Amino acid sequence: MNSEYLAVFLDESQEHLQAVNDHLLKLEKQPEDESIIGEIFRSAHTLKGMSATMGYEDLAHLTHNMENVLDLIRNKKKQATTDIIDIMFRSVDDLENMVNDIASGGDGKLDVTALVNELEAIEKGKQPIVSEQAATNDTVDLVEVYDEYERTVLEESLEQGYSVYQVKVVLDEKAMLKAARVFMVFDVLGQIGEVIKSSPNAELLEEEKFELEFLVTVISKSPGEEIKQRILKISEIANVYIQTMTNFVHVEKTEEDVLKPVKKVTKEKAVEPQKAVETSKTIRVNIDRLDVLMNLFEELVIDRGRLEQISGELENAELTETVERMSRITGNLQEIILTMRMMPVETVFNRFPRMIRTLSKELNKQVHLEIVGAETELDRTIIDEIGDPLVHLLRNSIDHGIETPEERVAIGKPSQGTVLLKAYHSGNHVFIEIKDDGAGISREKVLAKALKNNLITEEEGYTLTDSQVFGLLFEPGFSTAEQITDISGRGVGLDVVRNTFESLGGVVTVQSELEKGSTFLIQLPLTLSIIDVMLVETGEEKYAIPLTSIVETAIVNKDELFSAHGQKVIDFRGKVVPLVFLRDVFDTTRVDLDEDFYSLVIIQKGDKTAGLVVDSLIGQHDIVLKSLGNYLTNVFGISGATILGDGEVALIVDPNALIK
Repeated sequence: MNSEYLAVFLDESQEHLQAVNDHLLKLEKQPEDESIIGEIFRSAHTLKGMSATMGYEDLAHLTHNMENVLDLIRNKKKQATTDIIDIMFRSVDDLENMVNDIASGGDGKLDVTALVNELEAIEKGKQPIVSEQAATNDTVDLVEVYDEYERTVLEESLEQGYSVYQVKVVLDEKAMLKAARVFMVFDVLGQIGEVIKSSPNAELLEEEKFELEFLVTVISKSPGEEIKQRILKISEIANVYIQTMTNFVHVEKTEEDVLKPVKKVTKEKAVEPQKAVETSKTIRVNIDRLDVLMNLFEELVIDRGRLEQISGELENAELTETVERMSRITGNLQEIILTMRMMPVETVFNRFPRMIRTLSKELNKQVHLEIVGAETELDRTIIDEIGDPLVHLLRNSIDHGIETPEERVAIGKPSQGTVLLKAYHSGNHVFIEIKDDGAGISREKVLAKALKNNLITEEEGYTLTDSQVFGLLFEPGFSTAEQITDISGRGVGLDVVRNTFESLGGVVTVQSELEKGSTFLIQLPLTLSIIDVMLVETGEEKYAIPLTSIVETAIVNKDELFSAHGQKVIDFRGKVVPLVFLRDVFDTTRVDLDEDFYSLVIIQKGDKTAGLVVDSLIGQHDIVLKSLGNYLTNVFGISGATILGDGEVALIVDPNALIK
């Protein structure tokens, strides 16, 4: 039974844990806000129910204790202090570890005794969770909701003169055979009425997969007090709360009808009937299936190109019309498939506030993280890769960018530093910005370090722009131990960060102003599978250059070339641009052409440009990016291949490698 629900359990557990994380951060800032406590309580409550249902006892045990403490906060018997929130966060860490263990095939067991003891210590000295009032039937916690069928049965029962009761039965803490007590309660209720529903359901109650209390909905013609007294006669029953019902909360059936939001209900005023909750219009699809769909669609794109070419050659009006229509439809299909693979960057961003809270505590700094544009969407394959490098850049900003509160106040800044994490779309790209108002980067220190590591000569040092100097931070030579004091550690491991983003077709640049702060800007492609390229010809080979790297194309006269440092360059719009001859790079067969003019593709990476010299420009195309497979992993200057309309294979040029 468990295996079919496991995927749903894992997905939903991760969502609830993230919700608890987010709301705990909010609660720390607004400890009096009841709605936040309610949200955390609901997530913990659902998580407990799901864990118990699936048989993960440590998970259920820990969430149950968290729930008890949250209930005290909710009922104003405890305050949400930083200490309590710290323990809650540690509990969430343990819960995450258990869920991750289950996800990787483990049994989800973990020794949670220490945390449970701490949570119980917070509870000690409290009044019972159900207040005295409840014992006199004035209020009772109701957590029952009904589907369409159950509601109809209950409403018809009322019309036929029956009473409907919700009965909450609390077992004694020392009860040995819980299932036996449940059986006896059901037996008593069956003698004087009929049980319509129980929470948890009968099967879970039989398997003792519940804590000490359960809820039963009964129709009967007997008075409520008589029902209560009959149940209390059973041994090991600590208490019974009973409530007459005339209205019923209704919800559409979903897989997660384990336990629902708690409603407080008074005797005089029954539950307000709720509008039917709209069923969710979403389904969960395994990412592997989307990959298969994408691969099939890529084959379709290749055949589309082939058909376009054939129809162009045959010049048959009907064929041309059909192919054009097919192109339009596959264009729309492409858009839908790519959109299906898109996910908001929020899935990566939402783990950062918690990390920053922990880090700023460790470093005794005050840091406010501001997140903008978390709804911006990126391809799932890119989302999976960017988490770790972003963590690295954020740690850098806090560790080495933001100063201590004392240092900040001394230079007239507010004691709390701000880190802005911002994502936005622009054209065919997504930009992610990490901006801090910290100490900034010292150009002199970076240059001194680069000279020491032989990354540049002294002459080059004078000619480099600021952004070129800060770009040196990404060179592998900067990852040294003394770096930490030298340039406040900004360069530690940044080469790894850059390599990750570049492998995704992205670019990282840095801007900084001393004492004002620094900005790391990351540019990423929207998707990795279908890209726009410029097709060019060199010798007898065709190559594809991604449009995202191209500034423009040009045809220049041979006389405009001159040499500098033993390399051919041209003066292009007032800038010296080095030339790279593709036929030399890829050693293609030379074709004798009119050599008076060169066809150029000007490419750019960050602030570096180069001109690729090709034999001829063919034009712009949509192509499917295919990897070269496991054997050809490190081919210089090539990032993949594609199949063209005529069945020919064209290699895709990696402009980043050629500019280096």
